Amino acid sequence: MILLDAASVAANRPGRPLFADVSLTVSVGDRLGIVGLNGCGKSTLLRILAGATEPEAGSVRRGRDVRIAVLDQADNVPGGQLVREALTAGLDVEQWEAEAIADRLGLGSLMDAEVDRLSGGQVKRVALTRALVVPSDLLLLDEPTNHLDIDAIAWLEDRLAEYRGGLVLVTHDRHFLDRITTRVLELDRGQAYVHEGGYDAYLEGRARREEQAERSEERRRNLAKTELAWLRRGAPARTAKPKARIASATEIVEGRPKAAARSGELPLHVGTPRLGDRVVELHGIGHSFGEGPSLFGGLDLLLDPRERLGIVGANGTGKSTLLDIVAGRIAPSQGRVEVGSTAQIGYYDQRGRELDPNQRVRDAVTGGHRDADWSDAALLEAFWFDGDAQWAPIGLLSGGERRRLQLLLTLSERPNVLLLDEPTNDLDLDTLRQLEDFLEEWPGALLVVSHDRAFLERTVADVLVLDGAGNAGRRPGGYAAYEAERKLVRGRRRLATAAPAESKSQKGSAGAGSASSEAAKPNRSSSAGSSAVSSPATAAIGATPARPRRSPSTVRHLLRAAEREVAALQKRHETLSAEMASAGSDHELLAALAKEFGVTAESLANAEEEWLGLAAEAEDMGIAT
Repeated sequence: MILLDAASVAANRPGRPLFADVSLTVSVGDRLGIVGLNGCGKSTLLRILAGATEPEAGSVRRGRDVRIAVLDQADNVPGGQLVREALTAGLDVEQWEAEAIADRLGLGSLMDAEVDRLSGGQVKRVALTRALVVPSDLLLLDEPTNHLDIDAIAWLEDRLAEYRGGLVLVTHDRHFLDRITTRVLELDRGQAYVHEGGYDAYLEGRARREEQAERSEERRRNLAKTELAWLRRGAPARTAKPKARIASATEIVEGRPKAAARSGELPLHVGTPRLGDRVVELHGIGHSFGEGPSLFGGLDLLLDPRERLGIVGANGTGKSTLLDIVAGRIAPSQGRVEVGSTAQIGYYDQRGRELDPNQRVRDAVTGGHRDADWSDAALLEAFWFDGDAQWAPIGLLSGGERRRLQLLLTLSERPNVLLLDEPTNDLDLDTLRQLEDFLEEWPGALLVVSHDRAFLERTVADVLVLDGAGNAGRRPGGYAAYEAERKLVRGRRRLATAAPAESKSQKGSAGAGSASSEAAKPNRSSSAGSSAVSSPATAAIGATPARPRRSPSTVRHLLRAAEREVAALQKRHETLSAEMASAGSDHELLAALAKEFGVTAESLANAEEEWLGLAAEAEDMGIAT
């Protein structure tokens, strides 16, 4: 069943066209992703498909009685009420279902908050809840993963995978795009290209098109040389040349390939000042707002001059607050921050710099205090703001273009310590890849908060995990190691849930005779005694059901102690490894170190196993790990 059919749709914005002759059909079960550079018209096309905006040309036909749900950049959420009221205001839906979705999107603790007091990201999540809860045949989503944490994104992926209607979404999340979509519509320099498949199919199709364009240009140049020689064969011969042939030859010679959407690479690395050995040090840092609970406490962190650290955790655990503390925007409730004398901090936060919508782009670079010179214009062009865009009011820029301008302003200050808070929000895929490439070679220190799994995989070496219960712990190995650890814990929790059910099933199928036989046996759980509680990990997978259930505070305390033990053993393990490497040919010393290394490695493995068991037990209780 066809839900929507767009034919030869076109749109413009003041000063330039966005796209023309875009045609597409969306049927039940379709999963279409829309990608393209910032400012190419992705959100405009989505609004046209939704019927919120009329196209400059072409038409959009929607199926009769097709129900359309939309998540727009405008976040049309009714204000002046509580969040739980806004979730269903004006919608004929069940309240419990809306609250259940909102809870999965991280709004569970904000149900009684006033909408007018929410942050922009929280309002976006309310709007997403409203789009998901309303019954629909066609779902149009503009950047649905912005402002969601990693768990919420995983849940949304599962939700959309089960959605039975048609889906059209704009997103820059590469994992999300690759899992959800079956087709990708690419907007490039005013034209539309459809790729059958996910993100990988889009990349392959784009690469083929660029290769074909290069071959076509090479053929044009060769043909131009031949035609130019023909045109230059003396004046007498020219009079006999057919006018049509002359016109054709002139067109070939004077022809030019289609201008690239963007020229060159972002000059993100210009003039980074040298950073000394002392960067930023956090000693016993903790913070809470007012009388509220502690977001984190006792955090010690020494940043290396080539630090590559990601900060992860659920929404509301204090990730942005920690960056604000490092940047000196707020003072911590506990502990102290020491910043090295050579450290120059650049902060690219979620809100971005305050930009005057009436100010021109080039004036934002100069601060409005002087006239822009040639170097300012060159910098803007290098950041893909061409001559016309430099004179445009900031209010006419797309959300992604404003974010790119804010990135320009941050990096133009030449920092050597870079704090990035959700940098992937609203930036297009090309800018993200450029930023990732830059960070690989950048000689400064990096702290990044992000929900974009692909970005984290490429940019960070370790992650700092904020668990929402006041704990903060560093995990080596980057995002991939952190995610593998999370999967292991979730797997153990599922085992813990499944084991008692399986035991009951086996007991029930044994029959009455078996039951009487079991009754005659001694109580093995009581006779097991101390062996039954020898390992928290064993308890977590249901092997010792007789042990009393520990309280959440006890589990939280044991978990913190286990984390400290693991950290200490990891440090000793690394120290022994370094000492063995420097021991040279001292065989007696090597033997002693090797023996201690083996004992430490075994202790570390046991400690990690104990931590995993406690983490599984904590997650089963609903305690964040």
